[in-house]
Amino acid sequence: MPASPAPGLGGPLVRDVSEEQLLAAIFPLLPAGAATLVGPGDDAAVVAAPDGRFVVSTDVLVEDRHFRRARSTGYDVGRRAAAQNLADVAAMGARPTALVVSLVVPGDVPVAWVTGLARGLAEACSPVGAAVVGGDLSGGDAIVVAVTVHGDLEGREAVLRSGARPGDVVAHTGVLGWGAAGFALLEAGAVPDAAAGDPGPALLAARHLVPEPPLDAGPAAARAGATAMLDVSDGLLRDAGRLARASGVVVDLDPELLDADASLTTAARAVAPDGDPDAVVRAWVLGGERTTGSWRRSPPGRCSRPATAPSGRSAPRARARRRACSWRARSPTSRPAGTTSPQAPDAPSSGRRVAGSGWVSPGGSAPR
Repeated sequence: MPASPAPGLGGPLVRDVSEEQLLAAIFPLLPAGAATLVGPGDDAAVVAAPDGRFVVSTDVLVEDRHFRRARSTGYDVGRRAAAQNLADVAAMGARPTALVVSLVVPGDVPVAWVTGLARGLAEACSPVGAAVVGGDLSGGDAIVVAVTVHGDLEGREAVLRSGARPGDVVAHTGVLGWGAAGFALLEAGAVPDAAAGDPGPALLAARHLVPEPPLDAGPAAARAGATAMLDVSDGLLRDAGRLARASGVVVDLDPELLDADASLTTAARAVAPDGDPDAVVRAWVLGGERTTGSWRRSPPGRCSRPATAPSGRSAPRARARRRACSWRARSPTSRPAGTTSPQAPDAPSSGRRVAGSGWVSPGGSAPR
């Protein structure tokens, strides 16, 4: 689903209403969930924990650090804030159940932006049955959205980064390079109206502004016997390296299996007309932040074919899934020729060695 347009917002500003009035506008829009016993409105929420354990994670979005109001509507930011937290819980093999959201908002922000944020939270949470059960509201100089998410393991063991073993099959579920390409297109002002021509650039930009991680894949992989998992949001090699270090293995990736769809090549030509589009695409696929997907490791013969992409999803996402079971983890000894090893013994901490293509180093957090 593309990110929503950023229309001019009329109506009252946050400074024109009381806290009670703002909360009264937000509460009816928040998603409910089956695990919620006491929701917003009391001193604290009560959430059922039938497993006896909670998976907990937290993340924060800061205006002009992670997003810009000129590009992102409140709806966009709400969906993104929920998605990146839900993905962390799913990557542990858990089902997301409840979110707590704290919001810092300047007085010059339209109330409609804040209610759009609530709608975005609901849009991202509802498909997985997660609820927003409370939070906090404060004024400040910039918008800050802090989310804490809880999840239910449903009787399973958590799937950690440290469980990969030599010989395990490596799988990636999701898309690669789309978020990085979308950011580059936005920075270059190269995103035309999708209705006026090729919808590809607009879709890439939308995936940057509002990532869509495959949330069902984490619990499904856990049920299928995945030995290790990791949410991929900071770049393919950077996150693969984290999992490799935690597990004490080297992950061999065959670059030939990371072929990109045509929309990335078109985007590369748009943002770097005098450059090598293949090199640009390779950098997006291997090192681009805001990748949406997850790594998982499974014992040989246990890597089941992922489900077919839902109707309306892009063909590149389906191709990425079909190619998922193509890599292996190994002990840190010899490396097969022509492969990429995120945990190469000679790799400095600032980057990951890519066979035949120099260093791919993850960048900092630029405003989105």
